[in-house]
Amino acid sequence: MINKQNQLYELLNEKNSLNEIQSYIREIITIRGFSEQRVQDKMLLLLEETGELAKAIRKTLPEASIDYEKIENYTDIEEEIADVFIVLVSICNRLNINLYDAIKKKEEKNIKRQWRVNEGEKNEQ
Repeated sequence: MINKQNQLYELLNEKNSLNEIQSYIREIITIRGFSEQRVQDKMLLLLEETGELAKAIRKTLPEASIDYEKIENYTDIEEEIADVFIVLVSICNRLNINLYDAIKKKEEKNIKRQWRVNEGEKNEQ
């Protein structure tokens, strides 16, 4: 199992498409035995990972009240973002959603929307 994971990992590089990364995550989740998890369980895990991301971000804020005796237990923001992404993609895989296609479809709608931050740029649209 570790050899297969290593083989798949070695294929990852910065030029991989979103579809390739989604496929990688599908295979890794299957190898690790999580492919049959219910969507509800994955959603709870996504919320948990999002909370860990919030905690990692909070530790970087000087005004945040955190327990500095436990700061070594806080993980890096980058690591938590990766965890959130992996779980999100695993939800997409469980629901047979192609994330690239979903992003393209949603952005087609978003482009047509009027956003408050760009109201002054209406002529550029």
